[in-house]
Amino acid sequence: MIDSQLKIAENDVFYKCYAFTRADEVKQKGLYPYFRPIEENEGPVVQIEGRKVIMAGSNNYLGLTAHPKVKEAAEKAIKKYGTGCSGSRYLTGTLDLHIELEERLAKFLGYEACLLFSTGFQTNLGVISTLVQKGDYVISDKENHASIVAGCLLAKGGYAEFVRYKHNDYEDLDRILSQLPEDAGKLVVTDGVFSVTGEIVNLPLILEIAKKHNARVFVDDAHAIGVIGPGGKGTAHYWKKVEETDLTMSTFSKTFASLGGFVCGPERVINYLKHHSPAIIFSASPTPASCASALAALEILEEQPELVDKLRRNADKMRKGFKELGFQIVENESAIVPVIIGDVELSFIFWRKLFDNGVFVNAFIPPGVPPNMSMMRTSYMASHEDEHLEKILEVFKKVGKELGLI
Repeated sequence: MIDSQLKIAENDVFYKCYAFTRADEVKQKGLYPYFRPIEENEGPVVQIEGRKVIMAGSNNYLGLTAHPKVKEAAEKAIKKYGTGCSGSRYLTGTLDLHIELEERLAKFLGYEACLLFSTGFQTNLGVISTLVQKGDYVISDKENHASIVAGCLLAKGGYAEFVRYKHNDYEDLDRILSQLPEDAGKLVVTDGVFSVTGEIVNLPLILEIAKKHNARVFVDDAHAIGVIGPGGKGTAHYWKKVEETDLTMSTFSKTFASLGGFVCGPERVINYLKHHSPAIIFSASPTPASCASALAALEILEEQPELVDKLRRNADKMRKGFKELGFQIVENESAIVPVIIGDVELSFIFWRKLFDNGVFVNAFIPPGVPPNMSMMRTSYMASHEDEHLEKILEVFKKVGKELGLI
């Protein structure tokens, strides 16, 4: 065991670990908002540190993690298949459940084929780094999710070129693409709904620019499936551009109340990924319980599209409520409603006061957001009732006034 008081040389790879004290300082003040263990989860209400709080920071958009049908499906899968697959999809890790889920997802989203990965993060790594190779270009929005950035950097490590365009700046995207070799392979990657701000990408404009420069388009719909578009089918359906959108990925950890990820696209592309992506070939496949619960969640989404409507109403109510109270928010049409606080220290204090008053949200600070844009990233579920939403607004009003923000 290494003595924590031991002096570490600055050229030691561990030096940065011992020099990092910011989290400890915030903990000492009692303001640390991260890694809080949830002891019980009932959807809109959870138990943390022995008391019930309203959850206003979950990505469980349709509230299905506690749905009886989803839990029953997971239990049945464990009884039938066991707890794991003990191998990669490529070898001994493919179940009939995987095939069924892939076929159902492809049909639901209107694509030829689908491929499952073990996580959403891994999906972006596995797709981008496999498709974008030496001499190709991957072009990414500057505020894309970290998993997209990681996939782009992995592709760059294989001698592809990685270029970023300014956030939602389509003139900049057009400018960058116009400077790239006409005969090079190009993949434009964007979040459908941006995970921090909740903004919806202007997909028709991206598709138009990409077509002009002979580029393909890959959309990350982690925060869009179950949230936007008719029946919660995501960004391409929201814009009525399914046939023009080359690839769409998403995760099971949000709307689908599970763990895993997938990508949908042309059969030939999915077939290539299946046989070439290291993230598939060298990684254990999604567990039986994960697949079964995601499949059950998909069935609920298909049978009860009114859940998507309720989610939208809830988020719209909160957008309206925060603005009426005088808070600055990021305008969007998704389930994410960011409330801008600005200062980092003030954000930690604001978060603590919300928590002490029975509301849990996510505190986002730089570098996760731009300087002076620290925020309470609130997000909503179809399972939130008016009483929960009113309580959240009441507590925000109380804390906002205490801290002089409204």
